Amino acid sequence: MQFTENMFADHMRGINGSAIRELMKLTVSPGMISFAGGNPSNAALEPEVVKEMTCEVLDKYGTAMLQYGPTDGFNPLRESAAEFLNTAGVKCTAETLLPTQGGTQAFDMLLKSIVNPGDVVLCESPTFLGALQAIREHNARPIAIPTDEHGVIVEAAEEMIKQYHPKMMYIIPTFQNPTGITLTLERRKALAELANKYGVVLAEDDPYRDLRYTGEALPAIQSFDEEGWVVYMSSFSKYIAPGLRLGAAVANPLLLRKMVISKQSCDTHSPTLNQAIVDAFLRKGLMPGHLERICNLYRVQMNTMLECFDMFPAGTTHTNPEGGLFVWAELPEGMDASAVFAKAVENKVAFVPGISFYPENGNKRALRLNYSMCEPPVIKEGMTRLANVIKEMM
Repeated sequence: MQFTENMFADHMRGINGSAIRELMKLTVSPGMISFAGGNPSNAALEPEVVKEMTCEVLDKYGTAMLQYGPTDGFNPLRESAAEFLNTAGVKCTAETLLPTQGGTQAFDMLLKSIVNPGDVVLCESPTFLGALQAIREHNARPIAIPTDEHGVIVEAAEEMIKQYHPKMMYIIPTFQNPTGITLTLERRKALAELANKYGVVLAEDDPYRDLRYTGEALPAIQSFDEEGWVVYMSSFSKYIAPGLRLGAAVANPLLLRKMVISKQSCDTHSPTLNQAIVDAFLRKGLMPGHLERICNLYRVQMNTMLECFDMFPAGTTHTNPEGGLFVWAELPEGMDASAVFAKAVENKVAFVPGISFYPENGNKRALRLNYSMCEPPVIKEGMTRLANVIKEMM
C-alpha cells in the first residue's frame, strides 16, 4: 500500500512547514544577498569564549555534564537565568523558571499543557510564523488581534476575548517578529490586566528584549501580572548562540509543573552541558559587555538598511524599530510581494513575503527584511538590487 496524505493526523494535513525554511533553500546560491533569515550575525558569536566555558564546566563537573539530568533543569542555570531575567522586571526565581530547548519549545510545551482541540489563541497580526504553525499543530485556532504602530490595540483585544473566549493570547512585546514594533508601556499594563480579569493565559515571547539600539527599555508584561496568568518566554539564542538551543519559561508553579511533565515525554531534559555553558557565561558577568558589543554591531546594520529606503519608489513604507533584527515594509499599492520575491531572487537578493506571517487574510504588499546577517556594504548592495526590482515591476 502506498503511503499518502490520508495517513497523517487530520491537523497535520494542511501544514506544510515553515515558509522561511523553504525560502532559505533558494537563498544559498553564489552571489545571493539574503535578508530572509533571522539568525544572529556570525560576528556576534564567540566560539573561543564558548570553548573556554565548555572546558571549564567539564573540568568542574566532570561526567555529570554527560549524564542524564533533571527535567526541570540544571539548578545553577535556573538561579543565574532568573537573576538575568529579573533585570527586565520579570518576577521569577529558580523554582519558577524552566530551561527549555529555545523559546520555541517553551511555547510548544505551554500549548501542550493548556489547549484543547478547537481552542482559540489570540495573536498579533502579523506574528511569528513558527508560533502560528505550533498553534495549528495543536489543533487550536489562531485568531488575529488588530494592531497598529504601537502594537496590540487593547480595546480590540478585550472585545475579542468576550467574543471568542480564548484559552490564550500570544504576544511578542519587544521588537516584534516580523514588524520590529515595540508594545507601549501602557498597553503592557493593560494586557496583563486583561489576562487577570478574564482568566486568559498570556504567552509573552520576548527573545529580542536586550537587542535595543535606541530608546528606553520597557518592563516585561509579566512584571504587571498579579495572579500568575502571564507566562514569560525567553531565549539565549539571539544573545549567545542559537546552536546551543537554550531558552527559558517562567510560569506560576502549577502551570510550570505541567510543562515539566510535558517536557519529560518530549526530550527528558535540555542538554546539561549547554545549560552549564550558559550558566558560566552569566556568572562570569560576560553578558553586559557581550550585549553592548553586538548591539553596536546591529545598530549600524539597522540604520544602514533604514537609510537605504530613500532609494525605494514613492508609496513604499516601513517600520522604524528601536532594536531587534527585522524591518517590516509595504510595497506601493497594487504590488504583490510574492511576485517581487520571485523577480528579486533572479537578481540575487532575497527577503520573506509578509503573507506568511498572518493568521488569516494577510497583506500581499508586505515583506520582512533582516539585516543581522549582512555587513553594511552588502546591505547597501542588496537594498539597491531590491529597489531596482520594485521600480522595474511598477
